[in-house]
Amino acid sequence: MRNLLVCTLAIIGVLSNGIAQKPDKPTSAEIYHDLQKLNFLGTALYIAAHPDDENTRLISYLSNHDKARTAYLSLTRGDGGQNLIGSELRELLGVLRTQELLAARSIDGGEQRFSRANDFGFSKHPKETLKIWDKDKVLGDVVWTIRNLKPDVIINRFDHRTPGSTHGHHTSSAMLSMEAFDLANDPNAYQEQLSLTSTWQPRRVFFNTSWWFYGSPENFEKADKSKMLKLDVGVYYPNLGLSNNEIAAMASSQHLCQGFGRLTDRGSTDEYVELLKGDFPSGTNLFDGIDTSWSRIKGGAAIGDILYPIEKNFDFTNPSKHVPDLVKAYQLLQKIKDEHWKSIKSKELKNLILACSGLYLEANSENASTTPGSMAKINMEAVNRSSQHIVLKEIKLIGASAAIQPNKVLQNNQKEDFTMDFTVPNTAQYSSPYWLNEPGTLGMYTVMDQNLIGKPETPSAFKAQFVLDFNGTIINVEKNVVHHYSKPDKGELYEPFVVLPKATSKIDEKVLIFSNASSKAVQVKVQAGTDNLKGQVSLNRPSGWMVSPASIPFSIAQKGQEQTVTFTVTPPSSESEGKISPIVTIGNQTYGKELVEITYGHIPKQSILLPSEAKVVRMDIQKSGEHIGYIMGAGDKVPESLEQIGYQVHPIDPSDIQKGSLDKYDAVVVGIRAYNVVDDLKFKQPILFDYVKNGGNMIVQYNTAGRWAEQFENIAPYDLTLSRDRVTDETAKVDIIAPDNSLVNFPNTIKESDFDGWVQERGLYFPTEWSSEFTPVLSMHDEDESPKNGSLLVAPYGEGHYIYTGLSFFRELPAGVSGAYKLFANMLSVGKDEVKKESHVKG
Repeated sequence: MRNLLVCTLAIIGVLSNGIAQKPDKPTSAEIYHDLQKLNFLGTALYIAAHPDDENTRLISYLSNHDKARTAYLSLTRGDGGQNLIGSELRELLGVLRTQELLAARSIDGGEQRFSRANDFGFSKHPKETLKIWDKDKVLGDVVWTIRNLKPDVIINRFDHRTPGSTHGHHTSSAMLSMEAFDLANDPNAYQEQLSLTSTWQPRRVFFNTSWWFYGSPENFEKADKSKMLKLDVGVYYPNLGLSNNEIAAMASSQHLCQGFGRLTDRGSTDEYVELLKGDFPSGTNLFDGIDTSWSRIKGGAAIGDILYPIEKNFDFTNPSKHVPDLVKAYQLLQKIKDEHWKSIKSKELKNLILACSGLYLEANSENASTTPGSMAKINMEAVNRSSQHIVLKEIKLIGASAAIQPNKVLQNNQKEDFTMDFTVPNTAQYSSPYWLNEPGTLGMYTVMDQNLIGKPETPSAFKAQFVLDFNGTIINVEKNVVHHYSKPDKGELYEPFVVLPKATSKIDEKVLIFSNASSKAVQVKVQAGTDNLKGQVSLNRPSGWMVSPASIPFSIAQKGQEQTVTFTVTPPSSESEGKISPIVTIGNQTYGKELVEITYGHIPKQSILLPSEAKVVRMDIQKSGEHIGYIMGAGDKVPESLEQIGYQVHPIDPSDIQKGSLDKYDAVVVGIRAYNVVDDLKFKQPILFDYVKNGGNMIVQYNTAGRWAEQFENIAPYDLTLSRDRVTDETAKVDIIAPDNSLVNFPNTIKESDFDGWVQERGLYFPTEWSSEFTPVLSMHDEDESPKNGSLLVAPYGEGHYIYTGLSFFRELPAGVSGAYKLFANMLSVGKDEVKKESHVKG
């Protein structure tokens, strides 16, 4: 188990990005905890749909109380959610949330798995979900996970019997789990998997129920609980100094981009699980009736005869005294024919032997990254902090043809340093999330290698294998090669050692809007992955668009430096859209990837390679006004998008808002979820309303219902009630129900065709009730639902206008959706048509 002091520091925000990967240095209490887990041969699998769906209390309880190997299968990586801590959305948000799940599991003691399902956004019914996902492939991934993990117990987070009552992804996860429970043991199902794994029949599957699924605690109190098991998951672990609830809160607090940071909790807490299939446990433990001892496997009893006494008589002051017996157990384990348990327990035993002997092993690359065909240098460190006789015979570099043979006795507390120079193979794969390497679909990621399916992240490019001799017993220990360094203002840091292309390129502006036929200068940044890089950059373009010059040379002296080259892009005279993409040519090799790095303190640094491209849109768009004030909320790219069509966008710090300070703006826009996350707004609401009353134009984008402070009696100058109503079908028909309103007439005429090409959804958290001063402009609905008229509301207030919109402009504008730009320009221009008419009359 990871050092819980480190985990606690991570929660309170002390750790920087580099320390998030600091090697484990377990205490005696944690070593003992891992020894207890070594002596439990049982597995639980928890299944749900998204990151943060998992019940960390139950995962931690199974892992730390029952001592079971516990895994969470999240069918998606959470790509369709929002982001409270940054601007990453879609696939980049999926990478961030993947790492947040891994951070959570490092705290609660679980493991993490995924399917290839893409979180395409909110879905109201599993019928829709399983139509967009490839049901057969996702079901196969669940079967694959069960066959590989071989769980005794499966626990579903959601109820498969209530389709339509919650998120379609949620119900789908439970439905697929129920199907896979039987199919995993069917040799005729997904036969192609069986060359790499074997069939398996779990013993039981449960539904992790609670009063929430019954509507109220009172209803749950009356429910039939004859098939339910009650677990008190609030237990205290003296050897860890933490309660289960504290560990669970620390784990779930890793989901920071979803706003899950919370206080730790203590005290008795009941969880309920309802048996769905299999036999009911004979007692109060989910594993009752299942042999979880070493006798479970043939030849295992002799191993237990060694390990159980160590657990009973563990020496907390000198764990190294147990190393010889642990090594004997390891020798016996290698003779076991059950490859599944041999693999799992060999890894656990190795870690225990290292921990008990205080053996520290590290492989540290001199640089954070390398490129195929380059030379690289690895520094190795080995310290035996015990009196045990250990010989370091060899260090092999897995992933490259390199090795050294120190054949050296590791003396007590004497650090040994070694160096290895090697050539990175030309065939080395880039260190980018494997599920993003091939184009996917709306509902599925493409993964061609069956062995990668389900893995939480791309395996490390290089591992150092330390070949150790414990008094004649050879044990091989693998350590990922990392980059270990320090900064004066941050101290000791770690990050992954990654393989990247020799050159990457990017266009900062991912959508380029051409509102007329004039040319624009487009800058391409080229970044060097190695020293002394020279080549040419060209720009692919869609038909009808012109690019000048045809290519531009570049020369970069040092690795990591960038050089910017500028092309002139000329659009066609008529409306058109497509993509431009830089191509970097070095010798006879071409490179077309952009490097995106994600750096937050609670996760390791992530390096993602995506196609280097930008969308270009030629549209005829009119606008009125110039200066826009923008109050950021949870993070979006709307300001940059508005600048694309010629607005000057001025960020507004809510703490700086004073009476009259907003009068200089033609409109003030409030970013997504601002009232949920910006506390200072509660003091500035009267000033904002005065701005509108005096002739200003205020646009408020979506907020989640009921999640702001009590000081916000209403976010609008009139009564307005938000709800959870949304339209998830991005192709849903949109009716203009106020055809004479200026929002659909000035300065751009909005037609139904302007709602073509929207992405992921129409909108979310629409108001359901509003005062008569508001005019609803649009109506839309998902299939088999009643019309939703609250997506765009406008009301005059004094001399100005207040607009509330739940339309997903934060997705549509960065995606370059022409109709969304025209509609937003009209919203910014509201009231300007009246001023124009008055000026004309006076003239």
